[in-house]
Amino acid sequence: MFEKRDKSRKVKKITCSKCKEEILLDKRIETDYICPVCNNYLPFYSLDRIKSLADKNSFIEWDKELSLPYSSDEQEYIDKIKSTQEITNIQDAIITGEVLIEGCKCAIGVMDSSFMMASMGYVVGEKVTRLFERAGKKRLPVVIFCCSGGARMQEGIISLMQMEKTVAALRQHSEKGLLYISVLTNPTMGGVTASFAMIADIVFAEKGAQIGFAGPRVIEQNTGEKLPKGFQTSEFQKERGFVDYIVNRESLKENLARILKLHLNPKSNFLKSKQCVGIKASCISYVYKENILAWDKMKLARHISRPTSLEYIKHIFDEFYEFHGDRLGSEDSAIVAGIARIGQISVTVVAEQKGKSSLEEAQFRNWGMPSPGGYRKALRLMKQAEKFNRPIICFVDTIGAACGKKAEEQGQGVAIANLLDEMSKFSVPILSIIIGEGGSGGALALAIGNEVWMLENSVYSILTPEGYASIVWKDATRAKEAANIMKLSAEELFELGVIDRIIPEVNPVTKNNLPEISILVKQMIYGFLIKYRFRRKKSVIEERRRRFRKY
Repeated sequence: MFEKRDKSRKVKKITCSKCKEEILLDKRIETDYICPVCNNYLPFYSLDRIKSLADKNSFIEWDKELSLPYSSDEQEYIDKIKSTQEITNIQDAIITGEVLIEGCKCAIGVMDSSFMMASMGYVVGEKVTRLFERAGKKRLPVVIFCCSGGARMQEGIISLMQMEKTVAALRQHSEKGLLYISVLTNPTMGGVTASFAMIADIVFAEKGAQIGFAGPRVIEQNTGEKLPKGFQTSEFQKERGFVDYIVNRESLKENLARILKLHLNPKSNFLKSKQCVGIKASCISYVYKENILAWDKMKLARHISRPTSLEYIKHIFDEFYEFHGDRLGSEDSAIVAGIARIGQISVTVVAEQKGKSSLEEAQFRNWGMPSPGGYRKALRLMKQAEKFNRPIICFVDTIGAACGKKAEEQGQGVAIANLLDEMSKFSVPILSIIIGEGGSGGALALAIGNEVWMLENSVYSILTPEGYASIVWKDATRAKEAANIMKLSAEELFELGVIDRIIPEVNPVTKNNLPEISILVKQMIYGFLIKYRFRRKKSVIEERRRRFRKY
């Protein structure tokens, strides 16, 4: 970006890096710094960004006059800092403080690329560290808008030390059960990427932002490889599981406010809510229906018209915010996970998602068969639920875990084992609801609940009937016979004590009658949440362990 500034040092014109148009900065542009010609995102100066987010007169700046604690031998560097301060009217590459965003108080840091490309030296690292420390003392969530060209080369090894210093402060803040949201803007590179930018509870990224450790030019110089278009963009990082959500500037304040409010978790308000009514006996009664073969249940569970997890989530919860990625290089769309609100309480939702609307969607969702990355994503979001004391609601609907060469190379067995291990230790209550097909260990991975429920026409088994028949009789065509002896129906599993409740289907659930049964399921989930609202953490863990010890 090329900038023209007048004698008062205020920015007046910017040349857009994409369309090359010279843009006059007026109040309309300063609202979100989006090019009116091509919609390209222009550099958003820190004070203007804070103004766009903050409730009126709510921002209080912290550590404004912080400066280098030593005199550099490089007079040229000191002169550069002073001249940049005069031009930009800020002291260094980040502004920190506290603010209200739609009434939600939080600590905020905004990096500014106009100050030496927002490179991180002592002052940036110290202000970020103090931001986390002070926010921890005040019990505030932290939001940081990250952008950086990397380390401040003029400060040498001291600049490098800021990476661990900021991460250690972030860890202390996190151990207090406090929220941290990072928003990655263009560019976020080098030591900032490899420290506090990428290890937030929730990682947002502005669309099209360049995000990475080494820059494209450095990579090409070192490897001789020509990089593909779109390499290291926000979208590139989301596809690989490193970013939760791509945000537009126009809706950024709204998105931040939603997340902050979902983490308020007002327990007393939930218990007082008129919506938190008890469950009427008629809502959960179940009448055994004779002469329905297990194979018929299997066909109903697999039917194309049977609703998917996302459809249940849409009808049951008052709000749902989906997040992405396992933070290890994978984003698996067979697992859907995020934060939801039911009444006035926040929960974490993890679900297996089949694609039924088209062949393309089915392939995109891998027919609801999660990969190792999907189970690692589930575990990441469940760990957040434990940190923030949110109940976990799981929806189970899978033929089984993904099998094949790639899944094995990525550690499918290890991923499921780690999930089972961690779920056994969580102190928050877990509810698992089997809504369609529950197949093998791929289903069990999301069914380690304090309670496990099944819809009347769903199934839950050690393997598919086809697989069972192939193994036992070496004849997959005997699948119908296998289904009828496998004890996979809700009634049989209830009698075995494998599940705790059957959710009745007056008629088999389809998209047409989904709203009706969703009301029932919502009431039942309320009952579960009320039941566990004030349970001691140790008793929640022990109850889950006893559940599986009896088998």
